[in-house]
Amino acid sequence: MNIEITRENVEQLVDQAMSNSEIKVFYQPKYDAVNGSIVSAEALARWVTADGEVIPPFRFIPLMEELGSITALDWYIMKEVCVFLKNELKNSRRVVPISVNFSRVHTKEQGFAAMLCDAVDAFGIPHELLEVEVTESAMATDEKNVIAFAHSIREAGFAISIDDFGSGLSSLNFVKDVPANVIKIDKSLLSSNCESEKERIVLESIFGFAHRLKMITVAEGVETREQLGFLRTCGCEMIQGYLFAKPMPEEQFRELLSDEPEMKVAEQEDILTTQAPTTATEMLLDVIFDRYPLIIMSNLSRNSFYMMAYDHFHNRSCPSTGIYTELIRHGASTMHPEDRQLFTDAFDVGAQLSAYEQGQRTRAVVTRQLGDDGIYRRVETTNYYVKNPSADDVLAITLSRAID
Repeated sequence: MNIEITRENVEQLVDQAMSNSEIKVFYQPKYDAVNGSIVSAEALARWVTADGEVIPPFRFIPLMEELGSITALDWYIMKEVCVFLKNELKNSRRVVPISVNFSRVHTKEQGFAAMLCDAVDAFGIPHELLEVEVTESAMATDEKNVIAFAHSIREAGFAISIDDFGSGLSSLNFVKDVPANVIKIDKSLLSSNCESEKERIVLESIFGFAHRLKMITVAEGVETREQLGFLRTCGCEMIQGYLFAKPMPEEQFRELLSDEPEMKVAEQEDILTTQAPTTATEMLLDVIFDRYPLIIMSNLSRNSFYMMAYDHFHNRSCPSTGIYTELIRHGASTMHPEDRQLFTDAFDVGAQLSAYEQGQRTRAVVTRQLGDDGIYRRVETTNYYVKNPSADDVLAITLSRAID
């Protein structure tokens, strides 16, 4: 029997379906792009009537979003996921984090994070096993509320994901302000099967800034080996799509997790042969950032700089971009009085440019710098000099670390 769904009856029909347990949770796995293991999954609503008819989501979810009644369905799915996870944990079966979609309507729901905590804690589920997915369109159309919404979710210990990124309303300025853990690349960006140069450039750029923002990347709608091969070269961490698995009922997902078969489409090759230079560069940068928490890129010829990395450094007052001579003046002010002149002389712009012309390619000093905690520490600061390949400018790459 084909159910007719309209704006007038959709809320009542879905309420009845939930009461009759006709709304089922299907799970679509997310795979590690390199080794092919299942690392997560997305919970999706499927309406299966008593006579076996499967009503696709597009027939009822958009209507419920328009009417604002989607919240009840979202909370229903979250509860069903919690029931599933509780049962798996109770029986000592393998579990992976599950992401649940929440409509834009929830961004205006008062006390959402507290309600989420209450719902999850009632089942005794660790917060790290649940991820909140909010579509890019919801985030882009209600920026102020969504930023506060995302902060409250993160503070409650849940991960948050930007879903459908690149579907049409992307704002890079907004992405940098939202404290999301995960960014899911919309399948529309793979429409040319990664054979278009423009498509590849766009994807490489997205993965590049996502990695710099320390966000986990997930590619949605992956259906071909060509897409997989290119995404692996970009350093995409997770893959979701029909090439690996379609959304499946709970029991099938449980069996898949239990068996954990090898992913046939991803050969177990050495990472350095399966990943292109783009990813090798990311790996190299991770190593450098780990050793040198303060990295500055400067153009000595133009007297400018910008901060490239600033993680776990003991003094965090350094400006992020600006005039290089002002940066040195600021840096000197944080040094021990006996070391200020040494630091100032070593990194004087004129002196560095002159030394470069005489063949010097590196310069290093060790000084004592005051940390945010009021303690002086010995700091090694090294400048490496190179020429700008597209202009006659002398560039300095500054690596700095505490050596005590």
